[in-house]
Amino acid sequence: DVQLQASGGGLVQAGGSLRLSCAASGLTLDDYAIGWFRQAPGKERERLSCISDSEGEKYFEDSAKGRFTISSDGAKNTVYLQMNSLEPEDTAVYYCVAVRILCLRLYSAPPDYWGRGTLVTVSS
Repeated sequence: DVQLQASGGGLVQAGGSLRLSCAASGLTLDDYAIGWFRQAPGKERERLSCISDSEGEKYFEDSAKGRFTISSDGAKNTVYLQMNSLEPEDTAVYYCVAVRILCLRLYSAPPDYWGRGTLVTVSS
């Protein structure tokens, strides 16, 4: 079974940082790109970033550019989302997802797999 376990959320003050982790099992980063979405209360789910080790590509939506970085550790089968300069507007549940090989697939179809979310709360 494929499992994506997101962790690292918590409460942080505005301007602070958090690093989210997505530990994958049942698949490998050689075959799947890993992306991050978030959903704030009362808002639609939003795509944030994606990394594909096999294609050597990284994508960031405008809301993540300049503040968030994404990286991977193939040995641990884990992807990280480093979030800096956090703002109260970043408060949301953050989810990691997996899609076959290409991050671009996230722009045309739902992810193949979703993980359970981790809550990030940014206080002002």
